Amino acid sequence: MILINAKVMDSEFCLKKADIEILDGRIVRFADKLSYKESDLVVDCEGYTIVPGFVDIHVHGGAGADTCDADAEGLRNMAKFLLTKGVTAFCPTTMTVSNEDIEKTLSVVRECMQDEGSNIVGVNMEGPFISAKRKGAQGDEFIQAPNFELFKKFFDDYGGIIKLVDIAPECDEEGFIEKASKLCTVSVAHTATDYAGAKAAFEKGATHATHLFNAMSGLTHREPGVVGAVFDTETVSGELICDGIHIHPAVVRHVFEVMPERVCVVSDAMRLSGMGDGEGTLGVNHVTVKDGKATLADGTIAGSVSNLHDELKNLVAWGIPFEKAVRAMTLNPAKQIGMADEIGSLAVGKRADLVVMDENLEIVAVYH
Repeated sequence: MILINAKVMDSEFCLKKADIEILDGRIVRFADKLSYKESDLVVDCEGYTIVPGFVDIHVHGGAGADTCDADAEGLRNMAKFLLTKGVTAFCPTTMTVSNEDIEKTLSVVRECMQDEGSNIVGVNMEGPFISAKRKGAQGDEFIQAPNFELFKKFFDDYGGIIKLVDIAPECDEEGFIEKASKLCTVSVAHTATDYAGAKAAFEKGATHATHLFNAMSGLTHREPGVVGAVFDTETVSGELICDGIHIHPAVVRHVFEVMPERVCVVSDAMRLSGMGDGEGTLGVNHVTVKDGKATLADGTIAGSVSNLHDELKNLVAWGIPFEKAVRAMTLNPAKQIGMADEIGSLAVGKRADLVVMDENLEIVAVYH
């Protein structure tokens, strides 16, 4: 199949007129103008824009399903739903639940990794090694101290599918960060640590910060907190939930100014994403969604009901350049899970994961 006459985002995230040939799920030719035979399947994309497929490395659920349900059919429905939103690769994300439930979830995720829908590329393990002081919408019943032996068992027993693991650095008394960072990306999250504590964690091997500004110390003029430490450390990326609820657009603009190539836009979506207002669960907690905002009974924000396509439109409306916004939900997250050679940008040899959009940024086709 050859897609012609589109405005295409190249591997440097510049838009240009180009053609793309896809064969067996890979990009085999990418040029300003491709030759083709009458027998070739050619799709004229005049007036459309083609960008890399979105990569959501932090998403708990959608379409009524939650990763921790450990339900294969639900996970498949979630993958199909995400694909309609331009997400061609994602990391189902666990919560702070029991060790047994984590194992069940890892088993089901591995079972579903080759199924239809958005490609499952690994697991984001958000709990249980977090701080009770900054638990957010996580339940506290199963919070535990970082345990590398337990984590390594999870990692080894299920084929190394864990791509990210979260930790509150102040709880790490046994060198978890140094050890786990040799296996996957370690992310600072749900933490009461300060600037110095975060910097120390980054020096030990953590390279990511989960939902920046949320469930962590913020940036002030005398205490820069975890956020300031992320800004100061060029090897560290930070997630942003760009639903207009978790972070003010002015703050989002500032983060993109400070670290445009280190922003990873995520949804942090829960099971009611795509379902409208209503009630559901996130981990062990009951959640109510009203006017697009998911909260616990005490008002604590409980994930989102957003998705990367809607967040892209938000970012552009808030003044973030289109190219930077797309990079933040494609190549930047792909790098954080070690898959930038496969996904995250459009180049010969990479997976043909791409989204076709019209002039209003509405999705007209998704290839993967």
